[in-house]
Amino acid sequence: MNFREYKVGSRFFALALGGSMTITLLLPSFDISSVSATEVALDKQLWAGHESGFSLDDPLLLGWNRPEKVILKTDPKTGQPIEPTTAYVYEKGTPFPGGVLHPGNLGKVSERLSIDQGHINEASKDQGAVFLIRSNDQKQYYIEDATATKGWNPEQVLKAAGDANTYYASAGKSIFVREGCWWCHTLLPEQTQDWQVFGAPPMLGDFNGESPTAFGSDRKAPDLLHVGSRNASKEWLMLHFFNPRLVQPHSIMPRFDYLWGKVDANGKPIDYAKWRKEYSEYAEGKRIYPPEVPMYASNSDARHLIDFILNLK
Repeated sequence: MNFREYKVGSRFFALALGGSMTITLLLPSFDISSVSATEVALDKQLWAGHESGFSLDDPLLLGWNRPEKVILKTDPKTGQPIEPTTAYVYEKGTPFPGGVLHPGNLGKVSERLSIDQGHINEASKDQGAVFLIRSNDQKQYYIEDATATKGWNPEQVLKAAGDANTYYASAGKSIFVREGCWWCHTLLPEQTQDWQVFGAPPMLGDFNGESPTAFGSDRKAPDLLHVGSRNASKEWLMLHFFNPRLVQPHSIMPRFDYLWGKVDANGKPIDYAKWRKEYSEYAEGKRIYPPEVPMYASNSDARHLIDFILNLK
């Protein structure tokens, strides 16, 4: 009986050792540079732009020279209605993302389609460009330079989309990095039961051309990778960033009210001292309702950061 147990155990050990050696010997031969960018990777690098961490183009991480992501409902050239279309606008002088500058980062299939079908090699930083994500019948995704193929220029597209359909997610990512949000939040669900709550982990090819990835290294708060799918309420996020205790009484997250700047959406000065005094009275039970949170200005850091969070889907 004992001999039989040893026999079974040794076979399982041999099987495990063989599998481990197979992975060790074959994995280095896998050419990771041949992995094509997924639709997720193309979207991320087109809205994030060339560099959304520290760079000499934006040393203070203020969100300068960033692309805008817009939803078009009319053709910017003809004004005719079209199916809702996501476009990525690079105004004159805005650096292009890695996949446009170096198409090899996209993987062989996406590189070939982006050049042959998308004409991305005709895009000019000095002139600005508008990019789209396209796919062929085999669901192979690539980048199209709509400035070359459709004659759309950045000014026309921004005007056609309007402020309500424009998202400053790229500038918001710089704010996310600058404010150190990644000290407590990750952008990478764990391969455990996490993904049943916070969303599925990324796939191979989801990060082609993205810089920086901002995975985060610690987690004192929820993972945010799919937070835009879990909570798409601008009003809730506005309260949460201004003072997290307004929506989560026991939150340890600091206030980010200073991202609102000096004035609100109507150009009126924000009296922070008055707001905090009234909030203290509310917390002490001297008021029934908390003071109203001012609406952020359209060009404020708060707008940019909330656009970034809503874009994490």
